[in-house]
Amino acid sequence: MAAAVLLGCAAIALGPAAALVLLTVAAEPLLVIVLVAGAFFWLLSLLAASLLWSVSVRLSGREDAAPLLLGAAAAVLLQELCRFGCFKMLKKADEGLATLSEDGRSPISLRRMAYVSGLSFGIVSGVFSITNVLAGSAGPGTVGIHGDSPYYFITSAFLTMALVLLHTFWGIIFFDACERRRAGGLGLVVGSHLLTSGLTFLNPWYEASLGPIFILTLCTGLWAFSTAGGSFHNILKCLSCKR
Repeated sequence: MAAAVLLGCAAIALGPAAALVLLTVAAEPLLVIVLVAGAFFWLLSLLAASLLWSVSVRLSGREDAAPLLLGAAAAVLLQELCRFGCFKMLKKADEGLATLSEDGRSPISLRRMAYVSGLSFGIVSGVFSITNVLAGSAGPGTVGIHGDSPYYFITSAFLTMALVLLHTFWGIIFFDACERRRAGGLGLVVGSHLLTSGLTFLNPWYEASLGPIFILTLCTGLWAFSTAGGSFHNILKCLSCKR
């Protein structure tokens, strides 16, 4: 039973991300490099957040709810700061690739870079979020035997899946906002990221956190689809197999 829970939760949490990597990234070496670069920038944000948390706890001597909320907010801001650093690096790389190409155009567009870097942010964030949960799901023990929620593992998996998708959508929106110099788009990305992080503090009241996060994921996905140039007409053309 423990193995089934482990495999099921892992498939829910990371299955969509694995499918996206295999179908849209793995076949192109340049996109794989962008994927690794995005993961590196997210790990930089994790390192900075960890150092900040260690210093703040040592100075204050407290680990209650207030420093935890501030630490989560700081971690979100550091992630978005590193996402901006990733954008600047990929922008320079895009210009360099365009210079080297024969037709003066980069072999991969900045929008594709935005998608892949957002996906890499989501994958690494999801792996760090779900690893300890998956280790616990392997047993021994029975979830909820002491009155806790028996849905802890399954809800954690769905929350991780939503986080991975949100990072992918945020990457597309964030890069477009930086490219077009739209402060409103940047503010909405940062605000929705802070909101998502804050909603997780409502756990184990999962109805109050999981539902709003999935609604936010759907709305952000539609926003990212529109930002990337998608439309309902394009969907119909795709379904009808027309070019």
